[in-house]
Order: sequence, then C-alpha cells, then structure tokens
Amino acid sequence: MGLGVHLRFEDMSGTFTDEFRSQFYQLLEARRSIRKFKPDPVPGDVLEKILAAGMQAPSGKNRQNWRFYVLQGKKRDDYLALSQKSWLGIKDILEKRLKPSLYQFTERFFFTLGEAPVVVLCYSHNDAEERYHTSIGSVYMAVENINLSCFAEGLGCCTMGAPIEIREDVDRFIGVDQTEEYKRGELELLCAVVLGYPDHQPPKAPRQIEGRVIHLT
Repeated sequence: MGLGVHLRFEDMSGTFTDEFRSQFYQLLEARRSIRKFKPDPVPGDVLEKILAAGMQAPSGKNRQNWRFYVLQGKKRDDYLALSQKSWLGIKDILEKRLKPSLYQFTERFFFTLGEAPVVVLCYSHNDAEERYHTSIGSVYMAVENINLSCFAEGLGCCTMGAPIEIREDVDRFIGVDQTEEYKRGELELLCAVVLGYPDHQPPKAPRQIEGRVIHLT
C-alpha cells in the first residue's frame, strides 16, 4: 500500500491536499499487527527507507537516542531460539486472555516469527541529561514511525515486547553488552519489530473509544 504522494521539504509549510490527508488517515486505519509473512526478502533500499522514517521521530532534547540492531539471514535464524525462550515468560498470561485457536497461532508465531525475514531490536540510550520516561518514549515514537512506514511500503510488521523478558540474553546475543554505553548502564532493550511482506490479512481489533479521551474546559 503506497501513499502515492511525494512531498518536497519546501512543501511542508503549505497545506496538504485533501487526497493526501485522506490517504494518511487510511494508512493509520490500515495498520495492524502482522504475524505471518511471505519468504520474500525485503529490498535493502526499502529497509533503509523504513529505518530512516523511524529516525524522523521527535525525541527529548533532540537526543535521537534510539539504537536499532537489524537481524537478517543467519543472525535472524539464530535469534529464533531466544524468541522461543521469551514465549515461556508470557504464555501463561496469554493462555488466560486468548481463545485456544489464537493462543496456538501466537505460540507458532513465537517459534517461527511468522517467517519474517527481518528483526529489528530497538534500544534506548538513556543518560542523566534526560528523564528516563522521556528517553524510552522517544524510541517508541520512532517505532511507530517504522510501523506506519512498513504499511506505506506494502510490508507488514509486529512490535513485540516479549524480548524484554530475556533482556540480558538478547544483549549478549547481539554483543551490545560489550559496549561502553552498556557497561555504563545507558543502553536498554525496549522491544523488537519483525517485518516482511504479509501473508495474511488479520482483522484489526476494534478501537476502544469509551473513557480513553477526557476533555477538560
């Protein structure tokens, strides 16, 4: 799904067309979590465009404190063992929340990552110059940009919080534990995003509006 609109930087101060605004909201509504992917690889230029979109996000004090570790090929395949381990930390909770067929589907997803060819591990660089929640919030805004960019490029993705169940294992797996930033306690794993070309069209869960927005005047 492409927006079909190319904007130059100098256009940003102008008014977007009705067509652009309509397509933008369509994109927001179309976004959903994809957990089954085709084996097709993601072209390098498309992947770089998606990651660059993530880095267009706002950030506290403009620190741009996100760190993205991209796993493909053998490294992605080796990561499956950790994905399977992370399942152990959340399966009991999900068993209570999900109907049996969806629980089984989710379990298969953790064991295969839905055959997604790309895994992006998303870290926050935290330090004393910025409040903790602002730092991690900045990274999650970048992650949302990645989500939307995937759909704009005809891809699908799923953001996963489960890796933090085994944070130290993941840190060692990619070698981030050997960096000076990590040793100073400044690097923190927040989530993973798996992405690729979707091989299913799951329904989107209805948006819950009641009680979510409180207007004060």
